Amino acid sequence: MKQVIVILSLFLYGSINAQTQNEIEIKNTIETFFEGFHKQDSLIMKPLMHKSLILQTVGKDRGGVVELSTTKGSDFLKSIVSIPKESTFQEKILSYNIQIDGNMANVWTNYEFWFNSKFSHCGVNSFQLIKQNNTWQIFYLVDTRRRENCKQ
Repeated sequence: MKQVIVILSLFLYGSINAQTQNEIEIKNTIETFFEGFHKQDSLIMKPLMHKSLILQTVGKDRGGVVELSTTKGSDFLKSIVSIPKESTFQEKILSYNIQIDGNMANVWTNYEFWFNSKFSHCGVNSFQLIKQNNTWQIFYLVDTRRRENCKQ
């Protein structure tokens, strides 16, 4: 009986440890993505982005109508590097909720966005990641943007 308990304990520890390692790798992928984002450095961001990356935003237009906008990953990179260098921006990630199933992960992050040191908006990001060749890459990112009901 003791042998069964030891074997089960080792198996359970191995499963928990593997999950934790994946969570660390996924969080590092997202943190490095934002490091490149804030530095406007496409060379940092591009290896973390799957070649088929699609970005979408759920928000409201000036009339209050909910809309969905879509951007290809390559266009997103161009827009980031073209932001004037005298402008500052920061997306502050407030929390992470990571879910993993094999080589796919979903990460839900609450955030605040600041532009030129002034609060702009808040919302959530939903990242979809794939693990290929032992590397996690973002293949889909959708976010919400709102100015109300934000904790500052």
